[in-house]
Amino acid sequence: CVRPCCHALQVQQRLSSNLSSSCPQECPPTHDLLNSLRQVEKMLAIHEASYQQGLRSLRKKISALHNSTMAIFKTSCPKPETPAHGRRLGRVFSVGHEVHFLCKPGYELIGPRTRVCLESLKWSGQQPMCRRESYVQFCVSDIDECHLFPLGQPGRLCIHQCVNTPGSFHCFCPDGYDLAQGGRSCTDIDECENQMHNCTEDQVCVNTFGGFQCVAVECPEMKNATYIKTSPMRCERNPCMMGDTACIQAPNSISFHFLSVVSNMSAPRVLFRVSAARVLGDTLRFGLAGGRGRGHFSVQRSGRQTGTLLLVTPIKGPANLEAEVEMSELERNTLLGRYLTKVTLFVSPYEF
Repeated sequence: CVRPCCHALQVQQRLSSNLSSSCPQECPPTHDLLNSLRQVEKMLAIHEASYQQGLRSLRKKISALHNSTMAIFKTSCPKPETPAHGRRLGRVFSVGHEVHFLCKPGYELIGPRTRVCLESLKWSGQQPMCRRESYVQFCVSDIDECHLFPLGQPGRLCIHQCVNTPGSFHCFCPDGYDLAQGGRSCTDIDECENQMHNCTEDQVCVNTFGGFQCVAVECPEMKNATYIKTSPMRCERNPCMMGDTACIQAPNSISFHFLSVVSNMSAPRVLFRVSAARVLGDTLRFGLAGGRGRGHFSVQRSGRQTGTLLLVTPIKGPANLEAEVEMSELERNTLLGRYLTKVTLFVSPYEF
């Protein structure tokens, strides 16, 4: 008679246990072998899926590395112009690098000798120029117009910086400004509108005089109340539990506003108005709840449903101040709701 074939594993087990090499009388059922094969197939499929997932992750990392590498090449300022009758020194235009300017013999450099590539991808200072100076020898003496009409005096020539040149003068503006038409005053550059800022998606770009600010509006954390952000500049209080007096007395909403002013702006001056769209109670009260530099501000009622935030003293910049204007709604002296408006004031270092 012919013995049934033994499974390889059974033969190995018998050899390792020094038992007789005789095979069992019956081989394992076919469906058991098929189940084993299916388990092996599942295991291989799992390994293949893991490998594919790892491959996709590796491709994403390679793509991110490629994008970051490409971004490096975008952090450069445009190629600066070489002044007529002059030279430009420097071939690297990345952020933080400098270029230098020289004039040919017989010409004088008007403007900065060095310009730096700023993070806004713009060059600092104004574009310099080279002016011929040979005609000076025919003059007895040059009149220094900048000295005759200094800054801050009536009839001044330049609103910011005046540079005397042989037979004339030239005005310059600080970073964040362009020289206005006429060549004497300066016009603020709106970095936010012109996409010249570096604010993230979670931040709001606020244009200031001579620059910009990146602000992040976040709802406050309070022990007695919780708030949720309902718009980029507004947080509202979640409903309070019945009888939770501390929660009910917390502000119903908190609004955020950002203003930009020049240094030493004349006062008193209206900065902001707070109004109620509708009134449920019989009384509205407006007041100054807090904020840094509250001594510079005052709140006055300007209508039945309107309060006005006033600047009462001039502020010398640069400075950042805050004022919290509170509007309370009452019915027979019982508080119905509080509404808080946080106003942040960015004061420029310049008076223009």
